[in-house]
Amino acid sequence: MISTKSRLILKGKTKEHRINCLAIQSPLAGVSDHVFRKLIRKWAPKALLFTEMVNATSLNLGHGTKKIAKLSKELGPIGVQLFDYRPDAMAEAAKQAEAAGAFLIDINMGCPVKKISKKGGGSGLLKDASLAAKIVTTVANAVDIPVTVKTRLGWDEASSDPISFGLRLQDAGAQLLTLHGRTREQGFNGKADWESIAKVKAKLSIPVIANGDIRNPDNALQCLQQTNADGIMIGRGSMGAPWLIGQIDLAIRGEPIFKTPSAKEKIIITLEHLNGLIESNGDHGLLIARKHINWTISGFPGSSDLRKSLVRIESPFKAIKLLEESIKSVSS
Repeated sequence: MISTKSRLILKGKTKEHRINCLAIQSPLAGVSDHVFRKLIRKWAPKALLFTEMVNATSLNLGHGTKKIAKLSKELGPIGVQLFDYRPDAMAEAAKQAEAAGAFLIDINMGCPVKKISKKGGGSGLLKDASLAAKIVTTVANAVDIPVTVKTRLGWDEASSDPISFGLRLQDAGAQLLTLHGRTREQGFNGKADWESIAKVKAKLSIPVIANGDIRNPDNALQCLQQTNADGIMIGRGSMGAPWLIGQIDLAIRGEPIFKTPSAKEKIIITLEHLNGLIESNGDHGLLIARKHINWTISGFPGSSDLRKSLVRIESPFKAIKLLEESIKSVSS
């Protein structure tokens, strides 16, 4: 049965932190910057959103500060997800994120990328539960805001024991666990194992958020039904669809869901996204925008030709002009 709760309450050291939207946007490297988050806010003003994943050691050395620099100016709660295998480095970076205005600190224990996991960060921590627990405790002791963890079912199927791992993190001070229904070995292949998420949810007392294979409101409701999770985290499904969090939020609340944007609306969204990226990154913003253009400009007549033209343009001015002309010419 789907939970009727409309919010989650996490305990910081000095006050409660309320999550008022049970559809949460996942941290996405190279995607979930402040421009993308601003778009999501149009449809999901109360949702918990995340920065891109931040390397704790790099942040302590003064790199990557752009990812957290404007948190205090954003509307709605923003979590900062950190990764590293050094407890002290994680704690120092968490303090910086808290000072910048982070709503909570999320510790990445699931990223399957080899250059991260082979050094012991991300999903590498799945192989060392003691170190994973130490990182959680060290970070929780360093900040006043809640500390949460995003992880996977295990390193591989043979060693997978997500219940024991989750309980270890809970005892260490994690306030919430987001569980992706695949092992590190699977990466993003195969089908997410929602049943295993349900088993973890049944054993933990802290909130559990389900993640994996959620691409539309129906998926979200099915996942909640099967897992009894406390909420849903959407990752790749939102790429090119910043409105999806809002649609899923309404579905969970049992309210009417707005229609997916029309062709003209998708082009308008793309133009707004491009302008925001150029304002933030200069001409380089066009290069960043190309992946978003590939994702968003799709699913309508003429989208393929428009998409191909846009990703070949080397001038931001010409890309903006083409989008403006397309808005005028598209029928709906």
